[in-house]
Amino acid sequence: MKAAIISKAGQAPVYGDFSEPRPSRGESRIAVTAAAVSHVVKSRASGAHYSSSGKFPFVVGIDGVGRLDDGRRVYFVLPTAPHGSMAERTVVPSTWCIAFPDELDDVTAAAIANPGMSSWAAYTERARLKAGETVLVNGATGTAGRLAVQIARHLGASKVIATARNAEALKSVAALGADVTIPLADNETALEGALKEQFADGVDVVMDYLWGRSAEMILMAAARAGQEAVPIRFVQVGAVSGPEITLPGAVLRSSAIELMGSGIGSIPLDRLVAVTGDLLRAAVPAGLQIETTPVPLSDVERSWPNDDSTRRTVFTVEV
Repeated sequence: MKAAIISKAGQAPVYGDFSEPRPSRGESRIAVTAAAVSHVVKSRASGAHYSSSGKFPFVVGIDGVGRLDDGRRVYFVLPTAPHGSMAERTVVPSTWCIAFPDELDDVTAAAIANPGMSSWAAYTERARLKAGETVLVNGATGTAGRLAVQIARHLGASKVIATARNAEALKSVAALGADVTIPLADNETALEGALKEQFADGVDVVMDYLWGRSAEMILMAAARAGQEAVPIRFVQVGAVSGPEITLPGAVLRSSAIELMGSGIGSIPLDRLVAVTGDLLRAAVPAGLQIETTPVPLSDVERSWPNDDSTRRTVFTVEV
């Protein structure tokens, strides 16, 4: 069968022939129709992600949409290695397959599942977001961040604050449900003032997709301006701006900030699968929006380097 294959760490996938998947007991074979590129997919492909196995060769892709042998359409996640989702066929533990509504098309389902799950799981499993609370999304102009704004509103947030480096792109986030937009400007004095104003008014949950300097500033503003002994749940989801921060210990001692992460390892896999099902069922009724670029799987080598920060590349396979 044809597949997108990684042969060595650091190499881009190559379109070629790979062995047919053979399901074992408790597994399902899937004829893949759509599989999206994400930060996690590219990181695992490079061998840099903490969940990478380090074994080669393998088929790239951690999730997608396809048809079971009996014809049922499902979203699936975490194919059995060395198989992946970017292939004509794959094999997946049957418990990691989710049926979803007919109203949601294959490309949109494949595109929205991973970035949407990142905030849906963080809100519901880690932050335990309650209706009426205020959310700040740091990194709100990327695909995942834009969905985080929409999902916060769908889950009942009464106020959503969006921060991002691209001031022009922030304008479109307001139309998705952000009440306040704050550009991460070079003028840190002005940025600190804008952040402290929001924390003085009250912020319950911070959803962080950037880490780096902006996360440092948000945490320090929260400690300085947040209400005394009132918890602020800071959930670390992505690290687009860098893998590390420098944080004075006084920030945590002087505040009620609850610092936590969300991802594979911090949430059981069965719960991640369950909340992805919740997301897919809500996508159409909630009007969740995501921009996509469908591309035939045979063009994987040409399309792999494309920037997917605002539009999700989805590789498609004819069944």
